[in-house]
Amino acid sequence: MARSRPRVWLVAGCAALLLWASVAQLVAVGRLLVLFGLAGGAPAPSPPPSSLPPPPPRIYRSNGYLQISCNGGLNQMRSEICDMVAVARLLNLTMVVPELDKRSFWADQSNFGDIFDVRHFITSLRDEVRIVKRLPKRFDTTNSSIILEMPPVSWSDEKYYLQQILPLFSKYKVIHFNKADARLANNGISTELQMVRCRVNFHALKFTPQIEALGNKLVQKLRDKGSFVALHLRYEMDMLAFSGCNHGLNPEESEELKRMRYAYPWWREKEIDSKAKRSEGLCPLTPEETSLVLKALGFQKDTLVYIAAGEIYGGEKRLEPLRTAFPKLVRKEMLLDSEALRQFQNHSSQMAALDFIVSTASDVFFPTYDGNMAKLVEGHRRYIQQQFHLLSNGFSSGYD
Repeated sequence: MARSRPRVWLVAGCAALLLWASVAQLVAVGRLLVLFGLAGGAPAPSPPPSSLPPPPPRIYRSNGYLQISCNGGLNQMRSEICDMVAVARLLNLTMVVPELDKRSFWADQSNFGDIFDVRHFITSLRDEVRIVKRLPKRFDTTNSSIILEMPPVSWSDEKYYLQQILPLFSKYKVIHFNKADARLANNGISTELQMVRCRVNFHALKFTPQIEALGNKLVQKLRDKGSFVALHLRYEMDMLAFSGCNHGLNPEESEELKRMRYAYPWWREKEIDSKAKRSEGLCPLTPEETSLVLKALGFQKDTLVYIAAGEIYGGEKRLEPLRTAFPKLVRKEMLLDSEALRQFQNHSSQMAALDFIVSTASDVFFPTYDGNMAKLVEGHRRYIQQQFHLLSNGFSSGYD
């Protein structure tokens, strides 16, 4: 009897190990289905939710509070938030939930919580950075002796924040970056800090359930029609005004866009040589050029093309060459009834979030300009592919 006990324990141990391995495989398969969907292997709109409890909070002594006011469109603001969380992590700062741009051309009054899931943002990063919804009541926001208003110097590296920003907290309790376009990722930051940025981008910045639901509904309606191309047709009024690109426009349109560029002081470039800029490849493709490129790439006339963009400058007349080449040209307004879109209308960032979801889930994503949206969608699609590769080989990204 005594001799048989080790065998019993051995058999029990092997059975438990086998059961654990089976469960792990089922979880991996389930995640793959979430990532790529059941229809055509297309990637899902967002990475799979974590099946594990959140990590324990990181214990550290806060050096002060960091407030940020983002500037630009949705995808630029998204990059800025990733940068500022990394800065807060680097300097051991308590971060206040970001304030989104309400003064730009789009005049969108959306708050952070109208676009992103605030609770998820805070809890998913709690082992990296302490984040609060607002400054404590003890701070008088009009008191300049404890709150410093300033923009960070763009294109700065970690040394700038450690040597010039951190010492300011010996005098001030709060620093408010009133413009957050810091471009931190372009300056050779450490791998650790880059990983924080990635964690914010791919995991913490999750859209609200309302946006996710409507975005997924859009994706399903498109998939019901077959495979589709998400076309980020960056031929909108703000893009053309900012860039100074006037190819294909008449003199009246060119003058209108020039006046608009002068009206916004933060669009710093004023006198622009449109021909020189175009020759350097710094202008977005026109709708007509887009149709030629798509045809040259082998897309057929019956290809379903979803326009992931705002209102095209020149309206339907400007879109005519593209629609002639690809008659199955659709927008979200054509796929969803007006009641479903009502709460998102007049909120350009929320509408852009819907386009982002469709673009990450499309069979093909085609940008006509290498801007923030193009880079972020490419990054998300690459990340989803990497997740698929890791899971299919029995590995985890480490962020689950």
